[in-house]
Amino acid sequence: MHPQVGAQMGRRRFLALSAGGAAVGASALSGCAMRVSTGVSGSGETVTVMVNSGDILPEQVRQAKKALGIKIVLVKYDITKLIAMLTSGNPPDLVRGVGAVDAPFFAARDVAEELDPYFARSGVLKLDDLDPVNDLWRYDGRTQGKGPRYGMAKDFSQDSMYWYNTAAFDKAGVDRPSETEPVTYEEWQDTAKRLVQRENGQTTVFGGSYAGLTRATLLTTMTASAGGSLFNDDFSRVDFTTPEARKALTWYIDYCRTRVGPSLIQPDPNGWDGPTYQAGRLAMSNAGYWMGGMIYPDKKLAKVSRLAPAPVFAGGPRISACQGGTGLWMPRGAKNKDAAWRVFEWFFGEEPAKARAAGGWGIPTLKSLRSLMPGQEEYEKRVLRVQESELKHFSVVSFTPYTRADAVDALFNQIAPAAMNGQISVGTLAGRLNSAINDQLKRGKEQVA
Repeated sequence: MHPQVGAQMGRRRFLALSAGGAAVGASALSGCAMRVSTGVSGSGETVTVMVNSGDILPEQVRQAKKALGIKIVLVKYDITKLIAMLTSGNPPDLVRGVGAVDAPFFAARDVAEELDPYFARSGVLKLDDLDPVNDLWRYDGRTQGKGPRYGMAKDFSQDSMYWYNTAAFDKAGVDRPSETEPVTYEEWQDTAKRLVQRENGQTTVFGGSYAGLTRATLLTTMTASAGGSLFNDDFSRVDFTTPEARKALTWYIDYCRTRVGPSLIQPDPNGWDGPTYQAGRLAMSNAGYWMGGMIYPDKKLAKVSRLAPAPVFAGGPRISACQGGTGLWMPRGAKNKDAAWRVFEWFFGEEPAKARAAGGWGIPTLKSLRSLMPGQEEYEKRVLRVQESELKHFSVVSFTPYTRADAVDALFNQIAPAAMNGQISVGTLAGRLNSAINDQLKRGKEQVA
Protein backbone atom coordinates (compact mmCIF):
# COMPACT_ATOMS: atom_id res chain seq x y z
CA MET A 1 0.00 0.00 0.00
CA HIS A 2 1.36 3.38 -0.97
CA PRO A 3 1.37 6.51 1.23
CA GLN A 4 -1.59 8.81 0.82
CA VAL A 5 -1.48 11.59 -1.73
CA GLY A 6 0.45 14.56 -0.37
CA ALA A 7 1.72 12.64 2.65
CA GLN A 8 5.05 13.83 4.00
CA MET A 9 7.94 11.39 3.77
CA GLY A 10 9.47 10.05 6.92
CA ARG A 11 13.15 10.62 7.61
CA ARG A 12 13.92 7.04 6.57
CA ARG A 13 12.38 7.49 3.14
CA PHE A 14 14.00 10.87 2.68
CA LEU A 15 17.38 9.35 3.44
CA ALA A 16 16.65 6.67 0.89
CA LEU A 17 16.38 9.43 -1.70
CA SER A 18 19.78 10.76 -0.72
CA ALA A 19 21.54 7.40 -0.54
CA GLY A 20 24.89 7.22 -2.27
CA GLY A 21 25.86 10.85 -2.26
CA ALA A 22 23.73 12.04 -5.18
CA ALA A 23 20.08 12.02 -4.21
CA VAL A 24 17.36 10.68 -6.42
CA GLY A 25 14.28 8.55 -5.97
CA ALA A 26 11.47 8.85 -3.49
CA SER A 27 8.57 7.10 -1.87
CA ALA A 28 5.19 6.89 -3.49
CA LEU A 29 2.94 9.91 -3.22
CA SER A 30 -0.22 8.38 -4.62
CA GLY A 31 -3.13 6.41 -3.25
CA CYS A 32 -3.48 2.64 -3.49
CA ALA A 33 -5.51 2.69 -6.69
CA MET A 34 -3.45 3.16 -9.83
CA ARG A 35 -4.82 5.90 -12.06
CA VAL A 36 -5.13 4.79 -15.66
CA SER A 37 -5.34 7.03 -18.71
CA THR A 38 -8.89 7.52 -19.85
CA GLY A 39 -7.75 8.33 -23.35
CA VAL A 40 -8.50 12.03 -22.85
CA SER A 41 -5.87 14.11 -24.62
CA GLY A 42 -5.44 16.52 -21.73
CA SER A 43 -6.18 19.50 -23.98
CA GLY A 44 -5.88 22.79 -22.13
CA GLU A 45 -3.82 21.30 -19.32
CA THR A 46 -0.27 22.02 -18.21
CA VAL A 47 2.40 19.35 -17.86
CA THR A 48 5.64 20.03 -15.97
CA VAL A 49 8.63 18.17 -17.33
CA MET A 50 12.01 18.13 -15.54
CA VAL A 51 14.75 17.63 -18.14
CA ASN A 52 18.21 18.78 -19.14
CA SER A 53 18.74 21.57 -21.59
CA GLY A 54 18.22 20.27 -25.12
CA ASP A 55 16.11 17.25 -24.15
CA ILE A 56 12.96 19.09 -25.24
CA LEU A 57 13.54 22.10 -27.45
CA PRO A 58 11.56 25.38 -27.25
CA GLU A 59 10.12 24.78 -30.72
CA GLN A 60 8.90 21.37 -29.54
CA VAL A 61 7.13 23.02 -26.62
CA ARG A 62 5.33 25.22 -29.14
CA GLN A 63 4.65 22.18 -31.31
CA ALA A 64 3.06 20.34 -28.38
CA LYS A 65 0.83 23.31 -27.60
CA LYS A 66 -0.38 23.39 -31.19
CA ALA A 67 -0.68 19.63 -31.77
CA LEU A 68 -1.89 18.49 -28.36
CA GLY A 69 -3.36 21.61 -26.81
CA ILE A 70 -1.11 20.95 -23.79
CA LYS A 71 1.24 23.52 -22.32
CA ILE A 72 4.62 22.03 -21.41
CA VAL A 73 6.52 23.81 -18.66
CA LEU A 74 10.19 22.85 -18.64
CA VAL A 75 12.05 22.67 -15.33
CA LYS A 76 15.82 22.28 -15.35
CA TYR A 77 16.82 18.88 -14.01
CA ASP A 78 18.30 19.39 -10.58
CA ILE A 79 18.56 16.59 -8.07
CA THR A 80 18.08 18.81 -5.03
CA LYS A 81 15.03 20.47 -6.52
CA LEU A 82 13.61 17.10 -7.54
CA ILE A 83 13.91 15.82 -3.98
CA ALA A 84 12.20 18.93 -2.64
CA MET A 85 9.33 18.53 -5.10
CA LEU A 86 8.97 14.82 -4.35
CA THR A 87 9.07 15.21 -0.59
CA SER A 88 6.56 18.09 -0.63
CA GLY A 89 4.10 15.97 -2.60
CA ASN A 90 4.29 18.22 -5.65
CA PRO A 91 6.58 16.43 -8.13
CA PRO A 92 6.94 17.16 -11.84
CA ASP A 93 4.59 15.25 -14.13
CA LEU A 94 7.48 13.71 -16.07
CA VAL A 95 11.16 13.43 -15.13
CA ARG A 96 14.31 12.67 -17.06
CA GLY A 97 16.09 9.44 -16.14
CA VAL A 98 18.75 7.02 -17.37
CA GLY A 99 17.12 3.63 -17.71
CA ALA A 100 20.25 1.53 -17.27
CA VAL A 101 20.85 2.81 -13.75
CA ASP A 102 17.84 4.86 -12.64
CA ALA A 103 14.94 2.50 -13.27
CA PRO A 104 15.65 0.03 -10.43
CA PHE A 105 16.63 2.87 -8.11
CA PHE A 106 13.35 4.77 -8.61
CA ALA A 107 11.20 1.64 -8.60
CA ALA A 108 12.74 0.28 -5.39
CA ARG A 109 11.96 3.58 -3.67
CA ASP A 110 8.35 3.40 -4.84
CA VAL A 111 8.52 6.75 -6.61
CA ALA A 112 7.73 5.79 -10.22
CA GLU A 113 4.31 5.10 -11.66
CA GLU A 114 3.81 1.68 -13.20
CA LEU A 115 3.04 2.39 -16.84
CA ASP A 116 1.80 -1.00 -18.07
CA PRO A 117 -1.89 0.06 -18.04
CA TYR A 118 -1.01 3.14 -20.09
CA PHE A 119 0.95 1.14 -22.67
CA ALA A 120 -1.86 -1.40 -22.89
CA ARG A 121 -4.32 1.30 -23.98
CA SER A 122 -2.00 3.32 -26.16
CA GLY A 123 -2.54 3.53 -29.90
CA VAL A 124 0.88 5.17 -30.32
CA LEU A 125 3.26 3.14 -28.17
CA LYS A 126 2.46 -0.50 -28.91
CA LEU A 127 4.20 -3.23 -26.95
CA ASP A 128 5.15 -5.26 -30.01
CA ASP A 129 6.84 -2.15 -31.47
CA LEU A 130 9.05 -1.52 -28.44
CA ASP A 131 12.74 -2.27 -28.90
CA PRO A 132 14.11 -4.63 -26.22
CA VAL A 133 16.25 -1.76 -24.89
CA ASN A 134 13.09 -0.48 -23.21
CA ASP A 135 13.36 -3.46 -20.85
CA LEU A 136 15.99 -1.36 -19.05
CA TRP A 137 12.98 0.52 -17.69
CA ARG A 138 11.42 -2.65 -16.21
CA TYR A 139 11.93 -3.86 -12.65
CA ASP A 140 10.17 -6.68 -10.79
CA GLY A 141 11.39 -5.82 -7.32
CA ARG A 142 14.50 -7.92 -7.73
CA THR A 143 15.83 -7.91 -11.28
CA GLN A 144 16.06 -5.19 -13.89
CA GLY A 145 14.67 -6.15 -17.29
CA LYS A 146 11.63 -7.96 -15.91
CA GLY A 147 8.32 -6.88 -14.42
CA PRO A 148 6.38 -3.62 -14.80
CA ARG A 149 7.52 -0.78 -17.04
CA TYR A 150 8.41 2.44 -15.26
CA GLY A 151 9.58 4.54 -18.21
CA MET A 152 10.86 4.44 -21.75
CA ALA A 153 14.10 5.30 -23.53
CA LYS A 154 13.95 8.10 -26.10
CA ASP A 155 16.78 6.55 -28.15
CA PHE A 156 19.82 4.41 -27.42
CA SER A 157 23.18 3.07 -28.44
CA GLN A 158 25.06 -0.11 -27.65
CA ASP A 159 27.67 1.79 -25.71
CA SER A 160 30.54 -0.66 -25.86
CA MET A 161 30.76 -0.22 -29.63
CA TYR A 162 33.39 2.21 -30.84
CA TRP A 163 34.00 4.64 -33.68
CA TYR A 164 37.40 4.76 -35.35
CA ASN A 165 39.16 7.03 -37.82
CA THR A 166 40.42 5.05 -40.81
CA ALA A 167 42.96 7.78 -41.64
CA ALA A 168 44.65 7.21 -38.27
CA PHE A 169 44.78 3.44 -38.89
CA ASP A 170 46.16 3.84 -42.40
CA LYS A 171 48.78 6.36 -41.30
CA ALA A 172 50.04 3.97 -38.60
CA GLY A 173 49.87 0.93 -40.90
CA VAL A 174 47.36 -0.80 -38.62
CA ASP A 175 44.71 -3.14 -40.00
CA ARG A 176 41.18 -1.83 -39.65
CA PRO A 177 38.76 -3.73 -37.41
CA SER A 178 36.20 -6.11 -38.88
CA GLU A 179 32.67 -4.82 -39.35
CA THR A 180 31.17 -8.10 -38.16
CA GLU A 181 33.63 -9.91 -35.89
CA PRO A 182 34.56 -8.25 -32.59
CA VAL A 183 38.14 -7.82 -31.47
CA THR A 184 39.09 -8.86 -27.95
CA TYR A 185 39.63 -6.19 -25.31
CA GLU A 186 43.31 -7.09 -25.34
CA GLU A 187 43.49 -6.57 -29.11
CA TRP A 188 41.70 -3.25 -28.77
CA GLN A 189 44.27 -2.03 -26.25
CA ASP A 190 47.19 -3.28 -28.34
CA THR A 191 45.80 -1.33 -31.29
CA ALA A 192 45.44 1.78 -29.15
CA LYS A 193 49.10 1.49 -28.17
CA ARG A 194 50.05 1.49 -31.86
CA LEU A 195 47.84 4.45 -32.67
CA VAL A 196 48.74 6.78 -29.79
CA GLN A 197 51.02 9.70 -30.72
CA ARG A 198 53.24 11.53 -28.24
CA GLU A 199 55.53 14.52 -28.48
CA ASN A 200 57.93 15.74 -25.78
CA GLY A 201 56.28 13.43 -23.28
CA GLN A 202 52.79 14.74 -24.05
CA THR A 203 50.01 12.83 -25.79
CA THR A 204 49.05 14.63 -28.99
CA VAL A 205 46.70 11.96 -30.37
CA PHE A 206 44.92 9.48 -28.10
CA GLY A 207 45.07 5.91 -29.39
CA GLY A 208 41.61 5.21 -28.06
CA SER A 209 39.10 6.20 -25.41
CA TYR A 210 37.32 3.52 -23.38
CA ALA A 211 35.54 4.92 -20.37
CA GLY A 212 31.87 3.98 -20.79
CA LEU A 213 29.09 6.30 -19.69
CA THR A 214 30.11 5.77 -16.06
CA ARG A 215 32.84 3.59 -14.55
CA ALA A 216 30.09 1.73 -12.69
CA THR A 217 28.22 0.74 -15.85
CA LEU A 218 31.45 0.10 -17.76
CA LEU A 219 32.78 -2.36 -15.19
CA THR A 220 29.37 -3.98 -14.72
CA THR A 221 29.12 -4.54 -18.49
CA MET A 222 32.72 -5.70 -18.87
CA THR A 223 32.31 -8.19 -16.02
CA ALA A 224 29.25 -9.59 -17.81
CA SER A 225 31.35 -9.81 -20.99
CA ALA A 226 33.87 -11.88 -19.06
CA GLY A 227 31.07 -14.26 -18.12
CA GLY A 228 30.25 -13.09 -14.59
CA SER A 229 28.36 -10.53 -12.56
CA LEU A 230 29.77 -7.64 -10.57
CA PHE A 231 26.87 -7.99 -8.10
CA ASN A 232 25.61 -10.86 -5.99
CA ASP A 233 22.19 -12.41 -6.60
CA ASP A 234 20.17 -9.70 -4.82
CA PHE A 235 22.42 -6.83 -5.97
CA SER A 236 23.26 -5.88 -2.39
CA ARG A 237 27.01 -6.43 -2.75
CA VAL A 238 29.77 -6.12 -5.34
CA ASP A 239 32.80 -8.38 -5.60
CA PHE A 240 35.74 -7.19 -7.66
CA THR A 241 37.79 -10.24 -6.62
CA THR A 242 35.87 -12.81 -8.69
CA PRO A 243 37.83 -13.96 -11.76
CA GLU A 244 35.46 -12.17 -14.14
CA ALA A 245 35.33 -8.85 -12.26
CA ARG A 246 39.08 -9.01 -11.67
CA LYS A 247 39.64 -9.46 -15.41
CA ALA A 248 37.52 -6.38 -16.19
CA LEU A 249 39.15 -4.27 -13.50
CA THR A 250 42.67 -5.34 -14.49
CA TRP A 251 41.99 -4.45 -18.11
CA TYR A 252 40.68 -1.01 -17.24
CA ILE A 253 43.55 -0.19 -14.88
CA ASP A 254 46.03 -1.34 -17.57
CA TYR A 255 44.28 0.95 -20.05
CA CYS A 256 44.77 3.86 -17.65
CA ARG A 257 48.38 2.96 -16.79
CA THR A 258 49.48 2.78 -20.42
CA ARG A 259 48.01 6.25 -21.03
CA VAL A 260 46.76 5.35 -24.50
CA GLY A 261 43.56 7.28 -23.84
CA PRO A 262 41.80 9.71 -21.51
CA SER A 263 41.42 8.73 -17.87
CA LEU A 264 41.47 10.16 -14.36
CA ILE A 265 45.26 10.41 -14.54
CA GLN A 266 45.29 11.74 -18.12
CA PRO A 267 42.15 13.85 -18.61
CA ASP A 268 40.87 14.84 -22.02
CA PRO A 269 41.19 18.64 -22.13
CA ASN A 270 37.82 18.80 -23.90
CA GLY A 271 36.12 16.84 -21.13
CA TRP A 272 34.66 14.20 -23.45
CA ASP A 273 35.33 12.37 -26.72
CA GLY A 274 33.23 14.37 -29.19
CA PRO A 275 35.35 17.48 -29.80
CA THR A 276 38.58 15.48 -29.52
CA TYR A 277 37.45 12.98 -32.15
CA GLN A 278 36.27 15.81 -34.41
CA ALA A 279 39.68 17.46 -34.13
CA GLY A 280 41.51 14.30 -35.22
CA ARG A 281 43.10 13.86 -31.79
CA LEU A 282 41.37 10.57 -30.98
CA ALA A 283 41.76 7.48 -33.18
CA MET A 284 39.07 5.32 -31.50
CA SER A 285 36.12 6.49 -29.41
CA ASN A 286 34.11 4.22 -27.11
CA ALA A 287 30.87 5.94 -28.07
CA GLY A 288 28.07 3.99 -29.68
CA TYR A 289 25.87 4.82 -32.67
CA TRP A 290 24.58 8.10 -31.17
CA MET A 291 27.81 9.98 -31.90
CA GLY A 292 26.98 9.71 -35.60
CA GLY A 293 24.77 12.74 -35.03
CA MET A 294 27.96 14.72 -34.40
CA ILE A 295 30.04 13.00 -37.08
CA TYR A 296 27.70 13.07 -40.08
CA PRO A 297 27.46 16.87 -40.53
CA ASP A 298 31.25 16.97 -41.13
CA LYS A 299 31.40 15.18 -44.50
CA LYS A 300 35.18 14.86 -44.45
CA LEU A 301 35.15 13.28 -41.01
CA ALA A 302 32.14 11.11 -41.84
CA LYS A 303 33.91 9.55 -44.84
CA VAL A 304 36.84 8.33 -42.71
CA SER A 305 34.74 7.26 -39.70
CA ARG A 306 33.58 3.71 -39.07
CA LEU A 307 31.59 1.98 -36.33
CA ALA A 308 32.87 -1.34 -34.97
CA PRO A 309 31.30 -4.12 -32.84
CA ALA A 310 31.76 -4.13 -29.09
CA PRO A 311 34.93 -5.97 -27.98
CA VAL A 312 34.77 -9.30 -26.17
CA PHE A 313 36.88 -11.18 -23.65
CA ALA A 314 38.31 -14.41 -25.05
CA GLY A 315 36.04 -17.24 -23.94
CA GLY A 316 33.33 -14.89 -22.68
CA PRO A 317 29.85 -14.30 -24.11
CA ARG A 318 29.29 -11.71 -26.81
CA ILE A 319 27.44 -8.94 -25.00
CA SER A 320 26.67 -5.52 -26.44
CA ALA A 321 24.73 -3.64 -23.79
CA CYS A 322 23.25 -0.17 -23.49
CA GLN A 323 24.71 1.77 -20.57
CA GLY A 324 22.25 4.64 -20.96
CA GLY A 325 18.70 4.38 -22.28
CA THR A 326 17.89 7.96 -21.29
CA GLY A 327 14.19 8.76 -21.27
CA LEU A 328 11.32 9.84 -19.04
CA TRP A 329 9.42 8.41 -16.09
CA MET A 330 6.24 9.53 -14.35
CA PRO A 331 6.20 10.08 -10.58
CA ARG A 332 3.37 8.37 -8.71
CA GLY A 333 2.48 11.69 -7.16
CA ALA A 334 2.10 13.52 -10.47
CA LYS A 335 -1.09 15.56 -10.59
CA ASN A 336 -1.73 15.52 -14.35
CA LYS A 337 -1.16 11.90 -15.30
CA ASP A 338 -3.48 11.69 -18.28
CA ALA A 339 -2.06 14.81 -19.88
CA ALA A 340 1.46 13.68 -18.95
CA TRP A 341 0.88 10.36 -20.70
CA ARG A 342 -0.30 12.16 -23.84
CA VAL A 343 2.95 14.18 -23.80
CA PHE A 344 4.82 10.91 -23.18
CA GLU A 345 3.21 9.34 -26.26
CA TRP A 346 3.98 12.40 -28.38
CA PHE A 347 7.60 12.62 -27.22
CA PHE A 348 8.38 8.92 -27.71
CA GLY A 349 6.22 8.06 -30.71
CA GLU A 350 5.39 11.13 -32.74
CA GLU A 351 7.21 14.16 -34.18
CA PRO A 352 10.05 14.51 -31.63
CA ALA A 353 10.86 10.79 -31.95
CA LYS A 354 10.88 10.98 -35.75
CA ALA A 355 13.21 13.99 -35.70
CA ARG A 356 15.64 12.22 -33.33
CA ALA A 357 15.69 9.11 -35.51
CA ALA A 358 16.45 11.11 -38.67
CA GLY A 359 19.30 12.99 -36.99
CA GLY A 360 21.43 9.95 -36.20
CA TRP A 361 21.65 10.84 -32.53
CA GLY A 362 20.60 7.38 -31.41
CA ILE A 363 18.70 4.27 -32.44
CA PRO A 364 14.92 4.76 -32.21
CA THR A 365 13.31 2.78 -29.42
CA LEU A 366 10.29 2.06 -31.61
CA LYS A 367 11.18 -0.50 -34.27
CA SER A 368 8.75 1.16 -36.69
CA LEU A 369 10.96 4.28 -36.78
CA ARG A 370 14.15 2.48 -37.82
CA SER A 371 13.57 3.36 -41.47
CA LEU A 372 14.14 7.02 -40.60
CA MET A 373 17.77 6.47 -39.53
CA PRO A 374 20.32 8.17 -41.82
CA GLY A 375 21.19 5.83 -44.67
CA GLN A 376 21.54 7.82 -47.87
CA GLU A 377 25.30 8.23 -48.03
CA GLU A 378 27.57 5.23 -48.45
CA TYR A 379 29.22 5.83 -45.05
CA GLU A 380 25.79 5.96 -43.42
CA LYS A 381 24.82 2.67 -45.08
CA ARG A 382 28.03 1.06 -43.81
CA VAL A 383 27.35 2.20 -40.25
CA LEU A 384 23.77 0.92 -40.45
CA ARG A 385 24.96 -2.53 -41.56
CA VAL A 386 27.30 -2.76 -38.58
CA GLN A 387 24.66 -1.46 -36.16
CA GLU A 388 21.90 -3.73 -37.42
CA SER A 389 24.17 -6.76 -37.06
CA GLU A 390 25.13 -5.70 -33.53
CA LEU A 391 21.51 -5.47 -32.37
CA LYS A 392 21.40 -9.28 -32.27
CA HIS A 393 23.84 -9.19 -29.36
CA PHE A 394 21.98 -6.74 -27.14
CA SER A 395 21.08 -7.80 -23.62
CA VAL A 396 20.07 -6.04 -20.42
CA VAL A 397 22.88 -5.98 -17.87
CA SER A 398 21.15 -5.38 -14.54
CA PHE A 399 22.29 -2.72 -12.09
CA THR A 400 21.74 -2.45 -8.33
CA PRO A 401 18.73 -0.56 -6.95
CA TYR A 402 20.60 0.36 -3.78
CA THR A 403 22.77 3.20 -5.00
CA ARG A 404 23.37 5.40 -8.01
CA ALA A 405 26.06 4.95 -10.64
CA ASP A 406 27.46 8.42 -10.01
CA ALA A 407 27.79 7.61 -6.32
CA VAL A 408 29.80 4.47 -7.16
CA ASP A 409 31.90 6.57 -9.52
CA ALA A 410 32.65 9.05 -6.75
CA LEU A 411 34.14 6.25 -4.64
CA PHE A 412 35.97 4.75 -7.61
CA ASN A 413 37.48 8.14 -8.47
CA GLN A 414 38.81 8.47 -4.93
CA ILE A 415 40.31 5.00 -4.68
CA ALA A 416 41.40 3.96 -8.18
CA PRO A 417 44.04 6.59 -9.12
CA ALA A 418 46.56 4.96 -6.78
CA ALA A 419 46.30 1.76 -8.85
CA MET A 420 46.40 3.69 -12.13
CA ASN A 421 49.65 5.30 -10.99
CA GLY A 422 51.13 1.95 -9.96
CA GLN A 423 51.12 2.73 -6.24
CA ILE A 424 48.89 -0.21 -5.30
CA SER A 425 48.10 -3.53 -6.98
CA VAL A 426 44.83 -4.39 -8.70
CA GLY A 427 44.21 -6.91 -5.92
CA THR A 428 44.50 -4.21 -3.27
CA LEU A 429 42.26 -1.94 -5.33
CA ALA A 430 39.64 -4.67 -5.61
CA GLY A 431 39.56 -5.10 -1.84
CA ARG A 432 39.26 -1.37 -1.19
CA LEU A 433 36.49 -0.98 -3.77
CA ASN A 434 34.58 -3.90 -2.22
CA SER A 435 34.82 -2.34 1.24
CA ALA A 436 33.73 1.16 0.23
CA ILE A 437 31.01 0.26 -2.25
CA ASN A 438 29.52 -2.53 -0.15
CA ASP A 439 29.23 -0.19 2.81
CA GLN A 440 27.30 2.19 0.57
CA LEU A 441 25.09 -0.62 -0.74
CA LYS A 442 24.39 -1.82 2.80
CA ARG A 443 23.13 1.63 3.80
CA GLY A 444 21.05 1.86 0.64
CA LYS A 445 19.38 -1.49 1.22
CA GLU A 446 18.57 -0.60 4.83
CA GLN A 447 16.94 2.64 3.72
CA VAL A 448 14.84 0.95 1.04
CA ALA A 449 13.71 -1.96 3.19
